Amino acid sequence: MATNPDEPTWVGELDRLGPARDLVVDPRFGAARLLITVDGTPQGQVTVPLRNGRASAADIADAVAPLGPLGRVERAPVGTDPVTVVIATRNRPESLARCLRAVLASEHPALSVVVVDNDPDDERTELAVAAAGSSRVRYVREPRRGVSIGRNRGLAEARTEIVAFTDDDTEVDRGWAGRIAGAFAADPDLACVSGPVLAARLGSPEERAADVALAWNKGFAPRRFSLDHPPADSPVFPFAPGLFGIGANLAVRAVAARSVGGFDEAMGPGTPTHGGEDIEFLVRMVLAGHVLGYVPGAYLWHHHRPDHDALASQLEGYAVGLGSFLTKVALSPQGRAAALRRLPAAVARLRHISEREAGAGAAMPEAGALQRGARLARGGLAYVRRSREVRRNGGAVPPMLMPRRSSTVPAHIRRAARPADEAAPVTDGDGDGRAQATVPTVVARGTAAVPTPRAERACVGAR
Repeated sequence: MATNPDEPTWVGELDRLGPARDLVVDPRFGAARLLITVDGTPQGQVTVPLRNGRASAADIADAVAPLGPLGRVERAPVGTDPVTVVIATRNRPESLARCLRAVLASEHPALSVVVVDNDPDDERTELAVAAAGSSRVRYVREPRRGVSIGRNRGLAEARTEIVAFTDDDTEVDRGWAGRIAGAFAADPDLACVSGPVLAARLGSPEERAADVALAWNKGFAPRRFSLDHPPADSPVFPFAPGLFGIGANLAVRAVAARSVGGFDEAMGPGTPTHGGEDIEFLVRMVLAGHVLGYVPGAYLWHHHRPDHDALASQLEGYAVGLGSFLTKVALSPQGRAAALRRLPAAVARLRHISEREAGAGAAMPEAGALQRGARLARGGLAYVRRSREVRRNGGAVPPMLMPRRSSTVPAHIRRAARPADEAAPVTDGDGDGRAQATVPTVVARGTAAVPTPRAERACVGAR
């Protein structure tokens, strides 16, 4: 894994099949973080010191050499099966526009996008979707707030077997969707796929602190997770926060995600719990007997919070979200029994997370043990109250373990797609043709534009 120097760090990408050349960037950067790929498949990340914004081709070659020969890299499979990308968003049109540009620049030949606008204050998100000018993008207004509600709505709207989720503060790689499709095609047992979430910028101290504290990049080795083959390096499996990936880079077989009830609408951003929804969903998928995969080729870039207040709010929200997740596990008979056996390892894991955050640098917002404990407790109380409210309103609060595996769409997901005036039947994705949900008819919006690369993360060398 690349080191994280305490100085402005330029973020870029280098494909080893391209020509070697010097790197020249803005002199304010003292180092460069480079993602090293082989024909688009990641091999690793390296950090290269810069002198007046420069590093020679020889300096870069020396930094890359420890990764080993490029011939060792197993190329990520690429598939062509249709993929629906779901982006749940609220009141962030500029960020969404950047995300859409990256998604629409995809090399995948069969890509569609559903933008779910959760309880918007105005029309700016709808205008941003219209400005994208692509018939591949559908805009859906969802009156209820919360990312889990938005993802469930997107899952209901999707017409494809593969559904990928990302957030409006990301930029996906051009090969992201194709490698997701390739992973599912190469391994029919996979029900869910995640991949690396890489820092898009490391210019501010807060961005560098977030990169260390959040640890969203899980490396560049493919992995597979299931109850039948638990990982040897995780004594708290499957209750390991972040082990499987995060909701910003997540793809599912729609029928499998629907069979476990989708996302818990009492959890996540936009609710009093602030987070935890992706952890809980992935744990529930494993407990249901599904196989999860980590695919290094399906990588994307995330824009971390660039200032102190935004980072402090984000980290507080994640602690509250973790508390909501732990509370749901404790309230579940099946989850509680399994988790109690892992309690000592879980305490050690929480201590490790605290130590990692404490060592993330001077820009890291301070939070003592008492404050962390209070946030976890606040998350538990918030989940209990919110789950009751969601149930009263007919929303989704799926149990940790569903009574039985089902290929039908749960009622809350069917309802999510029903409010439109005009609707068309959608199959459940298993090819049997049975109508399981309805989705609104959408008007085409034109042709997509391909964005130019950003200078902050341009490629070093040509492919």
